[in-house]
Amino acid sequence: MFLPGWSAWCVLLTLHMSACGLEISGYESEEVICSQGLSDCTMKDEVSLSEPKNTVDVQNIKPDFKLCCEDRTTCTLCLVIETEIYIHPEKAVEDEGHSGSEEEDNSDETSNPKASVMVCYKIAATLPTCKKVEFTVNHAALAQHNQTKIAMVIMKPDGFPFSSQMYVYPPKSIHLMREFIAPSLYEVCSKELQKRVPKCYAPTISTVINQEKNQVELLFKGRNKTLPSVCVQYEEEGNCQSWNRSTIPLYSVTPCTCLQVWDDDERTSVRTQHCPFNKTNVLHVVQKNIWENVSVSVRPGKMTDYSTMLSWNLSAPCRLEGEVCLSHRGNGCRETNTFRQQLKKDTWKQNSKGHWEKTGVFENINLQLTPCVMVKVKGAQHELGPFCFENTGRWRWSLLVVGVMLLVCLTALMFYLLHDLVKKWVWSWNNGGLVQIDRTGHVVLLSPPDMYDGVLESVCQLGSFLRDQGFSVSVDQWSRKEQCTLGPLPWLHSQLLRLNSHGGRVLLVLTDKALEKTEEWTHRDEDGVMKRGDKDLPLSSSPYSDMFTASLFIIQADKQLGRAGERFLLLKFDSHPLQSHSSDRTLPVVLQGLPLFQLPSQTQALLDELGVVETEKGPGRMTWTEWSLGSSDGWRI
Repeated sequence: MFLPGWSAWCVLLTLHMSACGLEISGYESEEVICSQGLSDCTMKDEVSLSEPKNTVDVQNIKPDFKLCCEDRTTCTLCLVIETEIYIHPEKAVEDEGHSGSEEEDNSDETSNPKASVMVCYKIAATLPTCKKVEFTVNHAALAQHNQTKIAMVIMKPDGFPFSSQMYVYPPKSIHLMREFIAPSLYEVCSKELQKRVPKCYAPTISTVINQEKNQVELLFKGRNKTLPSVCVQYEEEGNCQSWNRSTIPLYSVTPCTCLQVWDDDERTSVRTQHCPFNKTNVLHVVQKNIWENVSVSVRPGKMTDYSTMLSWNLSAPCRLEGEVCLSHRGNGCRETNTFRQQLKKDTWKQNSKGHWEKTGVFENINLQLTPCVMVKVKGAQHELGPFCFENTGRWRWSLLVVGVMLLVCLTALMFYLLHDLVKKWVWSWNNGGLVQIDRTGHVVLLSPPDMYDGVLESVCQLGSFLRDQGFSVSVDQWSRKEQCTLGPLPWLHSQLLRLNSHGGRVLLVLTDKALEKTEEWTHRDEDGVMKRGDKDLPLSSSPYSDMFTASLFIIQADKQLGRAGERFLLLKFDSHPLQSHSSDRTLPVVLQGLPLFQLPSQTQALLDELGVVETEKGPGRMTWTEWSLGSSDGWRI
């Protein structure tokens, strides 16, 4: 292609400017453009890297990229190489031999000889490709003393790859090699070119503000099943945070909110940015969200010369323009420029939450005057603030006093609720012992030698009650088979052995009849026959008389060893009509010294007595029986 005169230079200039802006070129296929003085320009692929003898010298090469489109619809990236050449007059004539017929050609071939130039290009990690341009030289028409230019438009079927590393060089002058990077897909894919470049496909997004639901709805054209990837950012240069929902809360949307959209599943998808909230028709809805999300914090500090200072930190979704000024007690800004600091967009930094921050310091501040800061923002109808520093010294002392009072009240309340337990602990330490409450001991419940069913039923109910309280309970009425097999005294001894290993007590239930039998037992003769007056009275035929009598023998033996109160407790029921309820009558001698509990009025006292386990008993220390007898719950006759 030959374009004479200034027309060729205009085309070359247009090519260069279009390539810089990646505009659409006017070429649909590979072309070669020759400047004035060159004609019959043709371009072809060259396999051999060795240049023929009639090539010209290359002085400089300028590679660049443009968009070449077929039928102005489908565009791809093409390579444009502008080459500056120098033609030697002595090398312009072909050195190849000519036949006789060629020598007879007209003289124009001699005055306008053929010449060529070769340029190679190479994509990183691939083999080089060379292009050879042949042309006819017209020395008389050359614009500048044998110097001229050639532009080559090189295309590939699928276009040159985006962001690829390229090398362009003439094989004859390797030192003129140029290395450069092809433009990225993001640089090429402007909104105007998305429909023309196949690789510039991007999902289409639109936004709808729903003030009734207080949210922004994201709509994607042609996407019903799968949604594209979306991220939200404050400011176009801000960090983009991933968002996986189709709605955004309206309170978090500001004029500087932008959305980036792309499709991870498509190789041809690119990421596009949309900032739809800075338009005039929606500013009145989202502008207030900036002021509602502005936060300012102030704190005192010391400078290197030990003078006081007040530092401030301003956080907002968008970078604001305005000023921060110092005031006292919120009475307005001071007029001195020393206490005013400007807010500029290029001095903000973004934090991890996506908001923008700006910090500053006011020096030589009297903290006793309650300093404050106020913020004047461009576009705001009023000042923000005041944000004041409060002297927290008094509050700290007040907080300490309140904490001490709460601790005292809590201690008093715990002492009131745990009064009985504390009382027993104190008594235990004063008497050299250490106690703990444990309801895992064994309890043996012995019935009186009565035939009255009401008393026997009460004994069984008491056994069930103690079992529900967590004790291991044995009632003589529940163990008749074992008693018949072993005998009353051996069975009772087996229960006492269990008490010795696991702890616990034997509860002996007393009635008026039982007290009479006990009194008769104390006057027995050597034959085991009870006497009252002149009549001999054998023991009652009650099935529990033998067990009751066996317990009296063991109690008497324990008393002789000085430990009667360690294993046995006495019980009396208040509610049975056959009992006299006379608390002043004297117990038989064998039962004297044992703790006596009235049920049900002293049920809790009985439980406390059964739950006490003694540890670290030392010489001269009191027994648990002595401790219980000294409390107000139990009493002794």
